[in-house]
Amino acid sequence: MIATESLSKRFPRVTALDRLSVDITPGVTGLVGANGAGKSTLIKILLGLSPATEGSARVLGLDVATEGSKIREQVGYMPEHDCLPPDVSATEFVVHMARMSGLPPTAARERTADTLRHVGLYEERYRPMGGYSTGMKQRVKLAQALVHDPRLVLLDEPTNGLDPVGRDEMLGLIRRVHTDFGISVLVTSHLLGELERTCDHVVVIDGGKLLRSSSTSDFTQDTGSLAVEVTDTDAHPDGTSALMSALTAAGLTVQPAGRAAGAEYAAAGSGHVLLVDVAGDATYDAVRDAVAGLGLGLVRMEQRRHRIAEVFKSADDPEGVLTEDTHPHDVRPHEGGAVDAA
Repeated sequence: MIATESLSKRFPRVTALDRLSVDITPGVTGLVGANGAGKSTLIKILLGLSPATEGSARVLGLDVATEGSKIREQVGYMPEHDCLPPDVSATEFVVHMARMSGLPPTAARERTADTLRHVGLYEERYRPMGGYSTGMKQRVKLAQALVHDPRLVLLDEPTNGLDPVGRDEMLGLIRRVHTDFGISVLVTSHLLGELERTCDHVVVIDGGKLLRSSSTSDFTQDTGSLAVEVTDTDAHPDGTSALMSALTAAGLTVQPAGRAAGAEYAAAGSGHVLLVDVAGDATYDAVRDAVAGLGLGLVRMEQRRHRIAEVFKSADDPEGVLTEDTHPHDVRPHEGGAVDAA
C-alpha cells in the first residue's frame, strides 16, 4: 500500500524525516512517534501535499511526487486538528466532501447517509457541528475520510481529546473500517496501547528515523515465561510463597509477577502470580506436580505474552532512546522523543 525509500524532509532548522525506508502492507498499520517525530510530515508527503527533500515514496503504486491528485482520489485523510465549520451540519459537510472527491450529487447523498450511520452520527446528522462534542467531531472527520470509498485511509491522531470510552469506540470504528469494508488504514498515535489493540502492524519512528517496523504479533510474541496463579489453603495460608519455594527447590527459575508483567498479571493477581522460566515440557509437569503436592488450587497456568510497551524496555533500546518507565496499557512518546507512560 505504501513504500518509502530513503525519504527525507528537511526544514531550515530541523530534519522532520531522515532517510526513512519502510513498506506498509494492506491491513491496519499503526504509526507511533513523539510529537515532532515526523508522523504528520510523512502523511502530507504521502498525500502529495508536501514535496520530499530527497528519496521517494509510492502510495497504491503511485509516485507521490508526480501523481498526488490520483493518490488523493483513492485515499481518505482524517486530519488531527479541529477544522470543521461550526455553522454547517454533518450531512452538508460530508456531502460537500463527497462531491469534492468526484461523486455525483445523488451518490454523494446516499454515501453520506450510509457513512454517518456507520460512524454513529445518523440521528445527529442535521445539527450544526458547532454544537458537537469532541467525539462527535472526530466521527465527522472519520466519515468524510470514508465517504468516497477509498482504498486506503490515513488517520492522524484520531483519538485526540477523547475520554477513555470515546477512545475505545473510535478504535472499534477504525478496526471495522478494515474488517467490514476492506479499506486499509494507516493510523498515527502516541499511545502504544491503542495500536496494540487495533493494528496488525506497528511502525515506530523517532526524530524522523525508523526505529522498528514489525507485525503486532512479533511485538507481542510468546516469551519464555509461564504465568502461574494458585489459591491459598489452611495448610498453606500463602500458597504463592509455598509454591515458589517448591519450584525453586525443584531447580526452576521463579519470580513474582511485577509491574513489568503487564496488567493482566500484576493487577489481577495482586502479587499472587508467579512467572516461571520455561525450560521445556518438563516445566509444565513440574509445576503441576508441585501444585498437586502442596494441595493448592490452580487458578491459571498460561504462556505469557509481551505487551508492546515491554519491548521498549528490553534490549531493543540499548542506547536509552526509549525510557524504561513503561505502563502496561498506554505508552506514549514525550516531547524529547522517548516513550513514557500515559
